Amino acid sequence: MIKWGISAYNHNAAISVVEGDEILFASESERYSGIKNDANIPDNMIEAILEYGEPEEIHWYENQFIKNIRRLYAGQGWKKLIINPDLKRTRIKYHSHHKTHAAAGFYTSPFEQSAVLVVDAIGEFTTTSIWNGGLWLSKVWSDIYPRSLGLFYSAITQRCGLKPNEEEYILMGMSAYGDPDKYYNEMKPLLETNLHRGCRKWLEGVEDYYDFAASAQKIYEEEFEALVYKTKKMLPHNRNLVIMGGCALNCVANNLALKYFDNVWIMPAPGDSGSSLGAILADTEKHINWQGPYLGHNIEGNYPVQKVIKELLQGNMVGVANGRAEFGPRALGNRSLFADPRGDEVKDQVNAIKRRQEFRPFAPVVMEEHANKIFNMPVDKSPYMQYVIQCKKPTEYPAIIHKDGTSRVQTVNKRQHLGLYTLLNEFYKITGCPMLLNTSLNIKGYPMVNTVEDGILFQKKYNVKVL
Repeated sequence: MIKWGISAYNHNAAISVVEGDEILFASESERYSGIKNDANIPDNMIEAILEYGEPEEIHWYENQFIKNIRRLYAGQGWKKLIINPDLKRTRIKYHSHHKTHAAAGFYTSPFEQSAVLVVDAIGEFTTTSIWNGGLWLSKVWSDIYPRSLGLFYSAITQRCGLKPNEEEYILMGMSAYGDPDKYYNEMKPLLETNLHRGCRKWLEGVEDYYDFAASAQKIYEEEFEALVYKTKKMLPHNRNLVIMGGCALNCVANNLALKYFDNVWIMPAPGDSGSSLGAILADTEKHINWQGPYLGHNIEGNYPVQKVIKELLQGNMVGVANGRAEFGPRALGNRSLFADPRGDEVKDQVNAIKRRQEFRPFAPVVMEEHANKIFNMPVDKSPYMQYVIQCKKPTEYPAIIHKDGTSRVQTVNKRQHLGLYTLLNEFYKITGCPMLLNTSLNIKGYPMVNTVEDGILFQKKYNVKVL
């Protein structure tokens, strides 16, 4: 049976296609429409996934009726669900927002038993929830609207002149440049207010954005650690933890979970896009055959190892658009822009190409067996860039070091991605460096390259080879 899971009409829409216990496809709408964080499902995406067969069931990522009740309560008005006319005869099943988050995490995890913590802005009414994962998922605690750690972080994102529900990761990067105590006491009470419409008038006229960001991050980390601790107290026999919801992308805070749990799993699309898969899994309540995040549009061909090496040795940045696109916000080797991490000027060069703010950090991709020699790894491996880790050799690799001496590390082994591992190994043999700077193959404000045509346009416009 072909099943589609859909999350849409809020932000960052996505579709997943599943048959049995196999994921046939999963991708965000933005890759097909070209509109960053697109909330809608474009026709060309529907056309692409119909190649897998017509769905016998469609699973929606939240309960639309309860969501509309909350919208009325919040003064937003009723919102009608619009389904593609070709799919109206297909059976549609609705699931609760937080359960689809929890299911996406637990049923892709390697754990048979696990605690699950979901933290996001808001679902229907739920903003935070704790689940026990075993033979099935059961909710053991939740917090409700308007109290929301996710809404708090999004509100400060907006207060700093950034786009909420999209640029929280920029606020996280900014936090390393500010004083976390400067506005802590004044900001903390905001947690108890309704921040659904932001806090634009909070300290109106003050534009101390780095200190705002640092204070918000400190508050977030304290609240997040308290939630992890609460999860452990409520489910004391669980050694494993799954973290889901858009807040799971706060990789600066994620390390805190390792203080309380032996093993942590964060699915690489933990936000609402991942709930397209979670909607199906909330129905089946069974583990899926998770082979990794490379689930989107396929660009056929061998991984261009030697061509990439040639460009890197000439001191060039080089893009790779090869294989199936990554599901989730991180470029993990198939839609990546690579550079040598050792040059002092490399960061500025890449920022110029990507039109990014200078304070934004870049991530390294490193051979798994070398990671602990360069970073103070809190885990054995970090395949999805979900932890910020202190670098032991910052002067040797300045291009991937943030203001606070950390890096958002991606580790790679042969099983995970043979082509990318081979590239790193070849670069290591020649240079002695087992690592590359890895950032997404996109320009600020636009989605990652998806197709061959997208790659050609990127190459022509920015004079950077895309292989």
